[in-house]
Amino acid sequence: MRACVVWLCFALLALSARPVAAAPEVVVLLHGLYRSPRSMRPLEAPVRYAGFRVVNLDYDSRSQSPETFVAALDAQLADCCADAPKLHFVTHSLGGIVTRAYVAAHRPANLGRVVMLAPPNHGSPLADVVAGSSVLRFLLGSTASRLGTDPTSFPNALPPADFELGVIAGTASRNPLGAFLIDGESDGTVPVASTRLDGMADFISVNEAHTYIMRSDEVAAQTVLFLRSGRFAHETP
Repeated sequence: MRACVVWLCFALLALSARPVAAAPEVVVLLHGLYRSPRSMRPLEAPVRYAGFRVVNLDYDSRSQSPETFVAALDAQLADCCADAPKLHFVTHSLGGIVTRAYVAAHRPANLGRVVMLAPPNHGSPLADVVAGSSVLRFLLGSTASRLGTDPTSFPNALPPADFELGVIAGTASRNPLGAFLIDGESDGTVPVASTRLDGMADFISVNEAHTYIMRSDEVAAQTVLFLRSGRFAHETP
């Protein structure tokens, strides 16, 4: 039922878009850890159809530090999007934490809305395991070890949201290791409770796993709804 409502709202919002002479608002897609822009491609067409210009950015999430990601993102956005009427973000996993750090350090004057898919806003127990093993840190890179649940971790050291933020969490845990290490509801990598962030404007959960949440049609529709209206579609009693 909710998926039908979402797509109806999506269609109405898309049809309400009117071509204008001014430049379109920009939506930046930012992938997660060990991924590439290819992982975010399923969202490109729905977001573009809704009237936005899409910029799907890349960064080296394995060998570089989060601080390097943020500096590189600042430079990329200065090149592509400084003159955009509004600059929105749609992120997956680590991409959401990088966006939080970027906004905290280089908040753009044209910042719009942000949709985070499965963000480890308060870290993940899986990253705690990496942090506790020198072998895993060597194999997986230092960034993975900085996404843990410790109060001093990369995500936990960042401020709460002071921008329009919508969070979409997954609840389909298909990762046996995640099911063993994570208490409570999760997407197999990030606990649902960890995705929430103080200051967020809206929150919704979907029956999707962490790795492929961006491939969901419902997620695409919910993402566009938030970008256009600042709210998700929720089931009514």
